[in-house]
Amino acid sequence: MSRRQSTPRPLRRDPDGNRRRILAAAEREFAAHGLGGARVDRIAVAAGANKRMLYYYFRDKDGLFLAVLEAAYRKIRAAESALRLEALDPVERLRRLIAFTWSYFQENPEFISLLNTENLHQARHLRRSKRIREMNSPLIALLDETLAEGRRRRLFRGGVDPLQLYVSIAGLCWFYLSNRHTLSTVFGRDLRRPRARAERLTHMTDLILGYLLR
Repeated sequence: MSRRQSTPRPLRRDPDGNRRRILAAAEREFAAHGLGGARVDRIAVAAGANKRMLYYYFRDKDGLFLAVLEAAYRKIRAAESALRLEALDPVERLRRLIAFTWSYFQENPEFISLLNTENLHQARHLRRSKRIREMNSPLIALLDETLAEGRRRRLFRGGVDPLQLYVSIAGLCWFYLSNRHTLSTVFGRDLRRPRARAERLTHMTDLILGYLLR
């Protein structure tokens, strides 16, 4: 293959598109193989790029992984924002957030895979990010306001930390989905069935609201 053939022309004319294609390919690769098992060569081929172009945009493999993580967080926070939860009453707001988190994790399993990988690396990539806290703080602010409004209406108990509340919501969803295969095998009950997942959502919602409601 000639040098001219090895550098696809579209990559020179569409830098934003190049980044999107590389990030999409990298997300699939990192989700499937983790940071250690992912290969830049495969990402380049899947993106229709070459390794030099990947290094031009992201410097190195770790820089690419960080960019993928930031993109994954932007995606979930944008989807939450599109729900316009602030327009709902506090109880319905939490119902929607729980249902959204449950559905999002199921429909985007790569998100769980990416964060599992980053936790194995003790968040060393995210600690370098200049954007990650800014991306995630609006969600905690929304929960803080939701709890405050619920207290004003005498719906919710006091003394609830919004960050702890979100960790509980995400954790209830996350553990079930991350461990559904082992749990199904150990307890002899298929937790992957649609009925079991619907029951799980009802249980999580009742659990969270049962804790909050006065």
